[in-house]
Amino acid sequence: MIVRIRNTETVEGLFGDWQETMIWSCLQGVMGAVYGEDIPEPRSVIAVIGDFCFCAGKPDGKLLEYYEDSCGREFVIMIPQNEVWGQVIEDRYGSRAERVTRYAIKKEAHVFDRAGLERAVQSLPEGFVLKRIDEQLYHVCRSNKWSRDLVSQYEEYKAYDRMGLGVAVVKDGELVGGASSYTSYREGIEIQIDTKEEYRRRGLAYASGAKLILECLDRGLYPSWDAENWGSVKLAEKLGYHFDYEYPAYRCRGRG
Repeated sequence: MIVRIRNTETVEGLFGDWQETMIWSCLQGVMGAVYGEDIPEPRSVIAVIGDFCFCAGKPDGKLLEYYEDSCGREFVIMIPQNEVWGQVIEDRYGSRAERVTRYAIKKEAHVFDRAGLERAVQSLPEGFVLKRIDEQLYHVCRSNKWSRDLVSQYEEYKAYDRMGLGVAVVKDGELVGGASSYTSYREGIEIQIDTKEEYRRRGLAYASGAKLILECLDRGLYPSWDAENWGSVKLAEKLGYHFDYEYPAYRCRGRG
């Protein structure tokens, strides 16, 4: 039987040295959950958080079956620990799984140039304003499909105010972009950046990303970055990060 694992210390070793903050969020009990066999020492686990599912330990299709039956969404990004797990995902999802490449960014504690980040903030084009995501902006973010993931993993504003952190780009009172925490863990956040389509390529992501990084540094939090595409890698490097490595992932559709 598959169950939610409450004592995550029993399965930490299965994830090895996987440098992924969303896994840490689950293991720390901050957000998300870990599932595995109902035995004293599980051999196979999945860490589920937001649109992501991380597969670790001994590859076992029963965990993916459990995910679809009990935790499944219309869409999920499956991250296999190795190629064998990748094959299990392909076997389970078949044509509903699209293999893609994602890009890991190095986690380096003292890499950021504050003066450079402050200049990036000042580069925000005239007419645009950066604002902290407060309760009103939190609800605005949730109400728009393009901006929802800036706050979507915090079910209510109280949770976002306690654990999350973000800045919005506003023009003439309208939300047009922002940088925020997709997820949180004890030592930091995982960054999410979104811009309304008609306002892209104007430097809004660059300025808001810089502002969020500075806010994190002021609070002793680490602003972790993981890239979905090469454009995200280049933006991260512009802000002071360094590319680490490519890794495979699967964009999977639900049964419906």
